[in-house]
Amino acid sequence: MADVAARAGVSGQTVSRVVNGSPRVDPATRARVEAAMAELGYRPHRAARALRTGRTHTIGLVVSTLATVGNSRMLQAVSDAAASRGLALVVVTLHAEVDGGIASAFERLEDQGVDGVVVLNEATLLARDVAPPEGLRLVVVDAPAEDAAGPGSSAHPATASARNGRPGAGQAGAGRTGTAQTDHAGGARAATRHLIALGHTRIRHLAGPLGSYAAAERERGWREALENAGLEVAEPLRGAWTSGAGHTAAALLDDAATAVFCANDQMALGMLRGLAERGLDVPADVSVVGFDDVPDARDYRPPLTTVRQDFDALGEAAVSALIDDPSGGGAVIPAQLVERASTAPRR
Repeated sequence: MADVAARAGVSGQTVSRVVNGSPRVDPATRARVEAAMAELGYRPHRAARALRTGRTHTIGLVVSTLATVGNSRMLQAVSDAAASRGLALVVVTLHAEVDGGIASAFERLEDQGVDGVVVLNEATLLARDVAPPEGLRLVVVDAPAEDAAGPGSSAHPATASARNGRPGAGQAGAGRTGTAQTDHAGGARAATRHLIALGHTRIRHLAGPLGSYAAAERERGWREALENAGLEVAEPLRGAWTSGAGHTAAALLDDAATAVFCANDQMALGMLRGLAERGLDVPADVSVVGFDDVPDARDYRPPLTTVRQDFDALGEAAVSALIDDPSGGGAVIPAQLVERASTAPRR
């Protein structure tokens, strides 16, 4: 650092500010320091910085599985948001834990000195009943609002147990629990209202698994839209996020149904195949809507009407709540209906 300061003609403190991304350096000086760093091949030593500052510039991510499209896309989004801040990412999948489940995951991440942890989707349900190590800051993605109650609340063990942050672990909100979530219910309402506007009155729902907050919210949005329109709410079919589950559900769909709202695009894909095997045309006989807008959705046959989740915005909101936001987050990302050829007016 002294060599860089001498080459750039600045103080060591100025070099330190540039290295740590401080805004208290004018652009011309920053450019001169960065040029000197490049010329000398200077790179900050992560371990040394951690010893000096008490921060590792590493965050953890806990996920139950990476086999589902939503979780894998969230991993990419969180990874990108972390990288944009110069943060490293450590991933723990719960199925890979030998013993201890999510408690063991928290301990492993604490041992690696992470500055905070993002807990994804289904893993948030497990985190509700486990107190993380004291001072470990959490942000839960797609979890009930009560899971981000204020410090001292009993709604989430993290808020009650994590009172004092690890020295230097973060200048604001150490030990808090924040949330970031997609507006699943709003997206589901939009999808169901779209089908109602097309004249469909018997709209079935292929729901996600019990215990999934996202699945429950999507089911709630579907129910509310039907109830507000004065239409019958039939008991949902239920699947496990897979195309196979959608294929199985298609065989169980009653003949009176003219539309199906599927809780994700994979189940919608299986539904399309299953309906075709029954001799039913989509959308002439049955309209189908999915959720997520995976990259392949436009190439389904027919191209799938679906609700788009903004995974990039959700990942950015989660990392921002963990690192940047003293209030602990609470961001709700809108979901957008994307109309394609799998829906049509009821015949």
